[in-house]
Amino acid sequence: MVYTSYYVSPVGQILLAAKDDALVGLWIENQKYFFGSLKDEQERQEDHPVLIKVRGWLDRYFRGEKPEITELKLAPAGSEFRRAVWGALCQIPYGTVTTYGEIAKKVAEKLGKGQMSARAVGGAVGHNGVSIIIPCHRVVGANGSLTGYAGGIDRKIKLLAHEGVDMGKLCNPLKQ
Repeated sequence: MVYTSYYVSPVGQILLAAKDDALVGLWIENQKYFFGSLKDEQERQEDHPVLIKVRGWLDRYFRGEKPEITELKLAPAGSEFRRAVWGALCQIPYGTVTTYGEIAKKVAEKLGKGQMSARAVGGAVGHNGVSIIIPCHRVVGANGSLTGYAGGIDRKIKLLAHEGVDMGKLCNPLKQ
């Protein structure tokens, strides 16, 4: 059974999903891959302990605090490769960005591969089932392009600006 709850945020309504004692999903309304690969039966439960804790984490994040990802038990469904990419995303500090290529290097090293495709990493980043908390919005193209956010470029911009990222060094591919 997957227990769900909604959270109203500055970037739109968010669906939260918990299974057992872990967060398994966080999707912004209308984002790509909404509800991901979860096939379990769902039940809305506002008082589920995991969902209460996640709502508190999000409250703090949107107040400008910097809650630690490690405060939450996360269990998004995905292959070993995707989980490795999502683990690398969790290492990106608040208020900073990195590139798909840099993530590819880290994941290749972790998995004992000579190299890794930035495009493959982009696919895994896009299928991140716990957006915002696993900060896929902090990944940009090699040229600073704000590309590849399943929640939409406008939301990516809002999240990065919220974290104080210097937006002058980044470019919006939709405005070129």
